[in-house]
Amino acid sequence: MSDRPPLRVVGRNAKCPICGKPAEPAHRPFCSKRCGDIDLGRWLKESYRVPTDERPGDSDDDKG
Repeated sequence: MSDRPPLRVVGRNAKCPICGKPAEPAHRPFCSKRCGDIDLGRWLKESYRVPTDERPGDSDDDKG
């Protein structure tokens, strides 16, 4: 069994990933609806990317 505490204990002192303020339970993991909306906007604009060595068009899905 793991020595790590349950997740509810780990998240007690969590900070907002957008601004760094303490997270609020109503908007977790964010501190406010505003920070949650900022994060959503980043996802919708595809600002979050996973680094890769592939170039566009190198996918096996393109071969067909």
